[in-house]
Amino acid sequence: MDRLDQLLQFHEDDPDDAFTRFALAQEYLNRGETEKALAFFEELVDTDPEYVGTYYHLGKLYERLDRTDDAIETYEQGVEVAREQRAQKDLSELQDALLAAKGVGFDD
Repeated sequence: MDRLDQLLQFHEDDPDDAFTRFALAQEYLNRGETEKALAFFEELVDTDPEYVGTYYHLGKLYERLDRTDDAIETYEQGVEVAREQRAQKDLSELQDALLAAKGVGFDD
């Protein structure tokens, strides 16, 4: 049984588990199955908005898909969640990604 099969089994056993859905999104992304990854990330943000790690990865995926406005909105939402949770590392990463998506570089 490969990693994807294991994750799908975990998901079948507990379809509401945020970590499993996040791991599935990452696995699909690693396999180049962008649409499936996107669906899992978007669903996770909708159903489990407190899972702060999703915002960064979803934003990056939007950027890869040339959906910069969606990426910026996602990063902004993630910044708010990270602030509420006082998740400093996540907050810093999301703020950096947000600035980069807006075209604000550190050399400007």
